[in-house]
Amino acid sequence: MSEDMVSLSPVRTTGVVASSALLLAGGAWFVRAVWDLRLAGAGVPAGGVPDQGGGRHRPLTSLENGYHLVSSAGGVLTVVCAVVFLMWLGRVRDNARLLSGQAPRYSGIWVLVGWVIPIGNLWIPRRIVGDAFRDSAPERRLPWVVNVWWGFWLVGLVSGVGLMGSDSADELIARAYDDVWPLVLSDLALVAAAVAGAFVVRAVTRAQAGPENEGIVPAGSHV
Repeated sequence: MSEDMVSLSPVRTTGVVASSALLLAGGAWFVRAVWDLRLAGAGVPAGGVPDQGGGRHRPLTSLENGYHLVSSAGGVLTVVCAVVFLMWLGRVRDNARLLSGQAPRYSGIWVLVGWVIPIGNLWIPRRIVGDAFRDSAPERRLPWVVNVWWGFWLVGLVSGVGLMGSDSADELIARAYDDVWPLVLSDLALVAAAVAGAFVVRAVTRAQAGPENEGIVPAGSHV
């Protein structure tokens, strides 16, 4: 390979792993939505809700125990999904910088910080993804699924019962008994965001891994 050429980081495998992780996490949130409905259908047990107040908790029913397991498994899958997705996003952002020859709008640290900084997390990650696609395939329009993904993500983020919810599993069980639909709608928004996110990963990955970008780009485009 010539000294004035550099390779793009491979993204096909990372993209497959990231999209698969998104679908698994979405499946976990769907199961939680089903469990919310099962709890609502069963009704509050004779002993009341699990959290009795004052630090007292009654023994859980089998259905409530199942909810704890589902919630824990979903939490683990969500963390794994986040790690894999961020790895993919960092890689496509760096590749887009090479392909465009331009400094990106957000420096590398924003791939992580953009998701957690208050207010900014409402648009920064979506911009990073959009920029990666446009810089990789400037002749193409941004896929509509990017906005679908981000819209559902925001619903799940700001609903107060999804990703940003601070309630314990026992408190969520009590909410399912009392008013299940906000929980279910939040869970399903995250399911939709995960499925749409898998298509977003696929679209951006294809834009970078296409034959026109495959192999090498001029090292002079590195900024």
